[in-house]
Amino acid sequence: MSGTSEGPTPRAGVSPGAGPPEVTQRDHQGADLSELREYRAAFAAAALPMAVVDHLGRIVRPNDALGALLGADPASLTGRLAADLVGLTSDSPTRQEYTEVLRGTRPRLRCARRLKHADGRPLWAEITVAPMGEPPADGAGRVLLTVADVSDRRELRERLRHLRMHDPVTRLPNRTLFFERLATALESAPLADGTASRHGRIGLCYLDIDGFKAVNDTLGHRTGDRLLAAVAGRLTDCAEADDHRTGGHLVARLGGDEFAILVDDSSGTHQLTELARSVLAALQRPFEVAGHRLSVSASIGVVERSSAGTSATALMQAADTTLYWAKADGRARWTLFDPERNAHRMTRQALSSTLRPAVDRGEFTLEYQPLVGMADEVVRGVEALVRWNHPRFGLLAPSRFVPIAEEDGTIVELGRWVLRTACRQARRWQLEHPDEPPLFISVNVAVRQVRDSDLVADVAEVLAETGLEPGLLQLELTESAVMGSSGRPLRVLQALSDMGVRIAIDDFGTGYSNLAYLSRLPVSVLKLDGSFVRGFRYEDGAHPSPADETIVEAMVQLAHRLGLTVTAECVETSGQAERLRRIGCDTGQGWLYSRAVAPERIAELIGSRPPEG
Repeated sequence: MSGTSEGPTPRAGVSPGAGPPEVTQRDHQGADLSELREYRAAFAAAALPMAVVDHLGRIVRPNDALGALLGADPASLTGRLAADLVGLTSDSPTRQEYTEVLRGTRPRLRCARRLKHADGRPLWAEITVAPMGEPPADGAGRVLLTVADVSDRRELRERLRHLRMHDPVTRLPNRTLFFERLATALESAPLADGTASRHGRIGLCYLDIDGFKAVNDTLGHRTGDRLLAAVAGRLTDCAEADDHRTGGHLVARLGGDEFAILVDDSSGTHQLTELARSVLAALQRPFEVAGHRLSVSASIGVVERSSAGTSATALMQAADTTLYWAKADGRARWTLFDPERNAHRMTRQALSSTLRPAVDRGEFTLEYQPLVGMADEVVRGVEALVRWNHPRFGLLAPSRFVPIAEEDGTIVELGRWVLRTACRQARRWQLEHPDEPPLFISVNVAVRQVRDSDLVADVAEVLAETGLEPGLLQLELTESAVMGSSGRPLRVLQALSDMGVRIAIDDFGTGYSNLAYLSRLPVSVLKLDGSFVRGFRYEDGAHPSPADETIVEAMVQLAHRLGLTVTAECVETSGQAERLRRIGCDTGQGWLYSRAVAPERIAELIGSRPPEG
């Protein structure tokens, strides 16, 4: 037929020239069902334990791996609360986060839980809960729960942590782990009902090995390390023997030869001191190390207190301080923390830290105590005594701060100030009372001033600046400082004497006097220590000491034969003064005549006899 073109008969629903065949809804459903079956098969066969959970937290569909993990038929898990099976309700924060994921207000929850495998093995699992696809309009849909076994990873991390937290020489916990345990112990202080701890107290024995450096230096570090390991073993034995009392001991090596025994539920001070005694006894037994028989000892600082209100820093500071006391007291002993002793130390530390700036701020002042002629009781001179007007502790006597100043070297600067101020005041008195014999001024000088400064130049400068005659200046040094003088110190004393300055030995009779050496020193005055003068008392029922009188009389006679004058210190009664006068003392100083007073009061005494008392 013309005008026609024959071809294959078209299939139903397909128009000639229409492109690919149309996909029907039935075809879509078939593909979806097939894909769904594949997903379900993959879900069921997956090695990772999983479960689909509804918005109420009930398991809708578990896979076989989850059943195997929990030792249950997967079908029996359907309808169970997932949180109960994997421990998501064991603590409030996790429970809250899990609830938020179920409600669709939180995108994911991930946590670690310790579970038990079906065969009884413990395992660490990482639990993840996350929404499945886009959440419905109401925000609450199904979630997927996965349980990943991370035991191997956890075990590796624990092994690495153990290596990081333990000392390789002794195998004991190291400093890091010790402070971690200490912080934990303090954080678990008892609650108001007392449920957190039986005692609510904490104790610490902090020790180091006396003379351990000598072992390293003579026998080598390998032997030293073996000794440390042996010490660690004995400390552990002592801790375990005591541990049954409370069950909370940790023995740690803090570094070097320092160890600590932490008792995180102490029953009281007695427990800690008994533990310290047992440690000392254990360490005093000889050690057999690398063919050597070694004897060592330890110094131990013991601290025991309530956990409440105590910080790790405060506890360790107390322990360190107490260990220092144990060493200072003679080593091979334990010493218990003493709050009063520590308060004194803290005060000393506070004074030390503010001493040098105090000189610049002008916080020091001078008072003057008269030196009186024993024959006529007329004031001949005065001794300058420094005081510190401390803004926190008030007026401080020299005994509170001069030893500190000698230790840190501040005494050099302070001594210059005292010398200049005293000489200036002596010159002022001289100018204000031109008709009276001038008073000499006596100034204390520390050993460090002689050794660490140019004392001769300082004295010459001050005398030139103030106009005071050298003969009116007396410098007092202690017997121990003068009697051993040789080399530069002796040259300094000689130069000062040649200048015309008088040199006095203070507290004479208390040291190891070399009387033959005394004749070769450039000394002008001996000041007898007050301990001898106190033996002269007859008043208030006191019995005089014949020996003291004999000694004083002999020293006075010796001094006079050497051309020296003698001053008696601490004269408190008229009876003492009378006996000292008969013996031949030249001048006296003490409360009988006057206490140390302000310069204005001294001005009133010039040319007169001071009132008794």
